[in-house]
Amino acid sequence: MADSRPTVLVTESEYRKAEPSFVSAAGLACLRAPDDEADLAAALRETPAAFVIVGPRPYTGPLYDALPQGGVIARFGVGHDNIDKRKATAAGLLCTNTPGVLNQSVAEHTMLLVAAAARPLLSTSANMTRHVWDPAPGVELQGMKLAIVGCGGIGRAVARIAALGYGMHVVGCSRPDMAPPVALDHFEAITNDFATAVGQADFVSLHMTASRENVHFINRERLSQLGERTWLINTARGSIVDEIALFAALSDRRLAGAALDVFEREPYAPAEAGGDLRSLPNVILTPHIGSNTAAANRRMAERALQNVAFAEARAFAQMDLLNPEVLPGTPSEPEPDLLQ
Repeated sequence: MADSRPTVLVTESEYRKAEPSFVSAAGLACLRAPDDEADLAAALRETPAAFVIVGPRPYTGPLYDALPQGGVIARFGVGHDNIDKRKATAAGLLCTNTPGVLNQSVAEHTMLLVAAAARPLLSTSANMTRHVWDPAPGVELQGMKLAIVGCGGIGRAVARIAALGYGMHVVGCSRPDMAPPVALDHFEAITNDFATAVGQADFVSLHMTASRENVHFINRERLSQLGERTWLINTARGSIVDEIALFAALSDRRLAGAALDVFEREPYAPAEAGGDLRSLPNVILTPHIGSNTAAANRRMAERALQNVAFAEARAFAQMDLLNPEVLPGTPSEPEPDLLQ
């Protein structure tokens, strides 16, 4: 007997991360699909599917032609700069993401990078594998200043862990064009002035949206406002940081170090020849794993499937809709906030 359930194609990388959730999805038939856009579009044309769940790869063309009007592109994750909302809207497609479900995982990874920077964890571990006993000193996080740039859900989760768990002094930096909140839990102060927020900071952690306005927000000028003792932490989006300017600052020791989980090009490749961040001793790099935990993957899968189910039921108001203007009579939404 043919399966009468609506079909959802899930890109291979995302399917592997949360296979039990996709296998057991109530009322939906989830099938593995290629990550590559052209192959994914071909699979959509061969399968009676109006719904697709995708990861962070850029989707620039064929996908929008392969889905029928009213179909859904559900992002498995929060960041959605890889999806062309204008093309989707023109094609009558609904785009969604999974806000809030990965806050804890990304916040924990952020603080792992902060702690690894405070203690020379990577170099001492590498020395031990070489049979070298070098008990290099570190610093305690208690009493250190952490500046959080972007005070959305993830930034607030980082502030909670840093303040309550480590006893750090946390300062927030909100959108530059709006008055900052009067107060947020676990922040000692919040300002909309970047230089004020990062002044005398031991660590600066980025938690900004990946809007066009935020491309290379951390540029040569803003890097110069960080001190020689400051570590830059980025678990948000690679496009936020000018990696060429960062390499220069790190090479010249104008910055203590950088701990990065996200990059302008992924898998990581240097922005220019001779500027390979992997060659520097004061850099900690991880391959975009901030949200890649079993619990977060399960929550992302469930939220993406919930968005598909809402679309199937035409319960559009309950969806995490990124392009509400696709619905009749809905005005166009402004660009995302500069800072979360």
